[in-house]
Amino acid sequence: MTDTAQRPLLFLDVDGPLIPFGAGPYAPGYGPNPLLARIDPALGPRLRALDCELVWATTWMEDANECIAPRLGLPELPLVHWPEPSAQDGRSGVHWKTPALVAYAAGRPFIWVDDEITEADRAWVAAHHTGRALLQAVDAAVGITEADFAALEGWSRAV
Repeated sequence: MTDTAQRPLLFLDVDGPLIPFGAGPYAPGYGPNPLLARIDPALGPRLRALDCELVWATTWMEDANECIAPRLGLPELPLVHWPEPSAQDGRSGVHWKTPALVAYAAGRPFIWVDDEITEADRAWVAAHHTGRALLQAVDAAVGITEADFAALEGWSRAV
């Protein structure tokens, strides 16, 4: 395992990767969001096993630590605080999260798991980030898969 200061960051979105949008249970008793029943608790140990520092990169903000982390068996995680919306958001097809994630990483290697990643984001990161980065686009209909984990594991071992 690498030194904590050098471990890659893993920016983790919730809607799509952890809560797939495809057919699946809508269950009462999951608080204000019945989609929480779609979270697979087995993902938590898989995420913890990666040699990365997990960081929430979601609009759920603190709710990710209150509602999502316990279902996955994760500790409270740091989260990216998003800037105020700007007229620059979405220009050239770059996701509004992309510049904030690069700023948060501050040159550290990172993985970003999200269902809205595009080639424009990859190009922007390549042009503006000095460290290594893996932008792992997840199919929002099914969420994070074995193939996604294989990519994450392979990339994090190579850092």
